[in-house]
Amino acid sequence: MNQPAAGGNQTDLDTTDPRVARREKMRQIEAMGIDPFGQRFDDRTMIKTCRQRAGEVQWKQADGTLLELPDFESEETEYRQWKADNGPGEEIGPTVRVAGRIMLSRPAGKLIFLNLKDWTGEIQIFIGKKQVGEDDFALAKLFDLGDLVAVEGRLGRTNTGELTVFAEQLFFHTKMLEPAPDKHAGLTNPDLKQRMRYADLAFNEGPLETFMARTKIIKSIRNTLDSHDFCEVEGPTLHTVAGGAAAKPFNTHHNALDMPLTLRIALELHLKRLMVGGMERVYEIGRVYRNEGLSPRHNPEFTMLELYQAYGDYRSMMDITEQMICDAIDAIGGGYQREFAGKTVDFTPPFERATYADLFQKATGVDPADDAAVLELAKKIGLDTEGKHLDVVRNEIFEEKVEDSLEGPIFVIDYPASICPLTKRKRDNPEIAERFELFICGMELANAYTELNDPDLQQKLFETQLEGQDEEDSMAKMDHDFIRALRHAMPPAGGLGVGIDRLVMILTGQKSIRDVILFPVLRPE
Repeated sequence: MNQPAAGGNQTDLDTTDPRVARREKMRQIEAMGIDPFGQRFDDRTMIKTCRQRAGEVQWKQADGTLLELPDFESEETEYRQWKADNGPGEEIGPTVRVAGRIMLSRPAGKLIFLNLKDWTGEIQIFIGKKQVGEDDFALAKLFDLGDLVAVEGRLGRTNTGELTVFAEQLFFHTKMLEPAPDKHAGLTNPDLKQRMRYADLAFNEGPLETFMARTKIIKSIRNTLDSHDFCEVEGPTLHTVAGGAAAKPFNTHHNALDMPLTLRIALELHLKRLMVGGMERVYEIGRVYRNEGLSPRHNPEFTMLELYQAYGDYRSMMDITEQMICDAIDAIGGGYQREFAGKTVDFTPPFERATYADLFQKATGVDPADDAAVLELAKKIGLDTEGKHLDVVRNEIFEEKVEDSLEGPIFVIDYPASICPLTKRKRDNPEIAERFELFICGMELANAYTELNDPDLQQKLFETQLEGQDEEDSMAKMDHDFIRALRHAMPPAGGLGVGIDRLVMILTGQKSIRDVILFPVLRPE
């Protein structure tokens, strides 16, 4: 045992309140001279590494011959019989030091079997009274599900061939004072899982793997962009003017300066200022905040990637979007055929590309250039057209009748220019904006433009967009400093925004955005 034991006998515990029982066990651990909240533990072996070292477990025959063991966990072979067939000898294996949470405990007289889990995997622990001694075995009898413990021992296999750490010394690290969730029922209420994310990660199968995949996806995106010489920056989260998107911001107030501020709704305008300053390839992965509703695809606080590439255009952005997604899939594994929303999505590049107008006509049977037919269709499907620009009506029809049919991945390109105020127009057709949106299973995942860098046109479009806007809307105020920045010459560029949470949803097959955000916004308990 790693700490000296105190005298006295362990008392039997008989209480209906598991919290009381756990605290009593904690007091008994303290009485043994052991800190129930642990100490430093060096030279630790991750459980994934233990499994990778399974080949180091060998059978040493009486004459010293070393035999490699079969993979008993994938073959229906009894280890006991295999040992008998290979004559007298002993199993040898490396000494490892593992630490983690107790997920399962199976006492059997003078033996205790534990399942121990760290963030890389789970492994069986064998604790024998003869092997660890009286004091450590007494400590082991005070273990509860959920406790954090550590073991030093030999890596080997049980008679059934299961990879196991045979404990020689025990260490106690933290007593869990709350009862563990039921092994079978578990923590199943979605609201409770999100509110108690710590318990969801610790005890439920899947969430930890999902969030580890999220980390790999974001790391992969950074690696992809770094390989293209992009520079990562951090923009301000408090803005004097909310810009870069049409959304309702969260408003706050700075007391020292006695001025109103808003939490950012987009990353765009400050990144473009940096391009003016000479940072030609720039990106940020950061939180943005929109004071809007909750849904399986929306959270008021979410993570965006925005990037800008000088001397590129929206076609450059399609190429890099495709590469980022494919690289992310390679990073988490599982192949390009992935399940999402009950469908199989094929991410094998190249992704499909189709124009807004062609998809509109295919889904509705109406030529989007036929104004009268568009208005008639809008009224037929119950859309309010009063006082709306015809392109806004077209887009509402597109959202209603087209987007849900886009299984993708598909780049929808060439949107009506009037609904894209930050986008450069096509030279041969100024009614069309060089813009794409990437859709997968009816959900928008990315949005990109050939960026507008004409300051006079940008100001004119802002002024047009301000007309009739609600005072609370982000577009109700003009960012005059951004216009001034454009007058200092921003290079022609491609720009891209990707919803990181939605990307993680799709690549990990989750149904709700709340299942890929560690701490989503929730109603008060």
